[in-house]
Amino acid sequence: MDYRKYGKEYYLPPEPCYDWVKKDCVDHAPIWCSVDLRDGNQALIIPMSLDEKIKFFKTLVQVGFKEIEIGFPAASETEYEFCRRLIEDNLIPDDVTIQVLTQAREHIIRKTFEAIKGCKRAVVHVYNSTSVAQREQVFKKSKEQVKQIAVDGAKLLKDLAVESDSELIFEYSPESFTGTEPEYALDVCNAVIDVWQPTPDHKVIINLPVTVEMSMPHVYASQVEYMHKHMHNRDSVILSLHPHNDRGTGIADTELGLLAGADRVEGTLFGNGERTGNIDIITVAMNMYVLGIDPKLDFSNMPAIRKVYEEVTRMKVYDREPYSGDLVYAAFSGSHQDAIAKGFALHKEHPEHWNVPYLLIDPGDIGRKYDKDVIRINSQSGKGGIGFVLQEYYGFDLPRVFREEFGYYIKNISDHKHAELMPNEVKDIFDRDFVNLKTPLEVNDYHFTRNGQIVSAYLDVTFNGEQFDISGKGNGRLDAVANAIRKHFKIDFDIEDYSEHSLSIGSASKAVAYVQMTDEDNEHRFGVGVDDDIILASIYALFSAVNRYYREGKGLK
Repeated sequence: MDYRKYGKEYYLPPEPCYDWVKKDCVDHAPIWCSVDLRDGNQALIIPMSLDEKIKFFKTLVQVGFKEIEIGFPAASETEYEFCRRLIEDNLIPDDVTIQVLTQAREHIIRKTFEAIKGCKRAVVHVYNSTSVAQREQVFKKSKEQVKQIAVDGAKLLKDLAVESDSELIFEYSPESFTGTEPEYALDVCNAVIDVWQPTPDHKVIINLPVTVEMSMPHVYASQVEYMHKHMHNRDSVILSLHPHNDRGTGIADTELGLLAGADRVEGTLFGNGERTGNIDIITVAMNMYVLGIDPKLDFSNMPAIRKVYEEVTRMKVYDREPYSGDLVYAAFSGSHQDAIAKGFALHKEHPEHWNVPYLLIDPGDIGRKYDKDVIRINSQSGKGGIGFVLQEYYGFDLPRVFREEFGYYIKNISDHKHAELMPNEVKDIFDRDFVNLKTPLEVNDYHFTRNGQIVSAYLDVTFNGEQFDISGKGNGRLDAVANAIRKHFKIDFDIEDYSEHSLSIGSASKAVAYVQMTDEDNEHRFGVGVDDDIILASIYALFSAVNRYYREGKGLK
């Protein structure tokens, strides 16, 4: 790796003023233009079929895009046919404008106008490359010659528009803008604007593409601000951004470019595009959303959008892709889980404002499922997260000490399996190893009598297949049952803790009881009982704790 062969191939504007630095965020959504069907499609290993493009187009409409670049109609028959299909089958809603791309070359421009014939409204997007590298290495033309290509293309668009039956909006891009001297890019764009003569009622679009990301984001913002402040007819121009992501900072380019004066953003869903991709409009829009700004796009069913995208593009959304990846809301760490669980509890009391630790947004806002997406259980998990799973989805509010015991129990199982445990698996383990355990000791029947403060318990039990009638006395039902077990089975234990509650999820008539027993070796273990009858639930909880004692090989010597 020889770093010496690289250098700065970008250009700062001659008069950077950095007014954009004084803003902390944008205050409204830009105009969004999806370029998935053109820029995204041309970057696919297997480009979308006609039917797939139509399916994706309909998804983009459902999301709320009002401008959609549908392709480069002069590039291929498929592209041309797609454009015609949308128009002839009346698939374009009245409030949606299609956009078509063309090089600033006469025969391509004319073919493009043929493709959009009969369209109600369209953006015709013409471009030519203006960078130093393209002028010198590809076109071998002077600045004036390259500018003339743009001017001639702009004139032809204006002439052909007179003959068109469509409402047309013109767009110009100095391709490879980031490798172009800002003052020269401004000169070319102003020459195009002078040809089109826009007005506030009939604006044109000037698009500043980060064709290749060459600089830190603040440099791009300064370039955009320079164009914004010196462009002709600025009140009649929609200033647009089209960032790519070569340096991995395309989102920052976009956000700073909007602060610098841009009005519009071109990008793709999930960042599909050439090389490292276009900017992900989902990320830019959702970044606004979390600041309390309406992005004017609907991502409330992100899983469905992602499903269509992956189907038609054959691409895979990365697990850590902001907002949309499989794992972006997942918490495996015990401390994170504990904070999230406490944050969820507080949010239920104050639902008007979201401020849950570690979760930038409410996953439910975009169709994500809490049980599958938030608290994830593995060997790194803690008692807070494991307890959260049982409480949030199954209604079990484990006592604090039991949360810790059960947390270690689950972590140990996950560690030995070297696998994540799904919520239903955690619940299955809980039921199997803690709830209503009936071996080796099972209660078949019971009744109580009371004499003053003393309660007598009479139980019909089975122990290792043999039936016994046992009895005991105590200052309460549970104490009487415990004394009956101690007396007849010669084991020594204390009931350290007892709690109960109704199950908040599932049948409202179910009650759950928790018993913590301490044995002769001062070892603690919990048992859980669940039943319609709270008395029987408490007996089951005690029997479950005793059975766990027996299953560990104690009391059987």
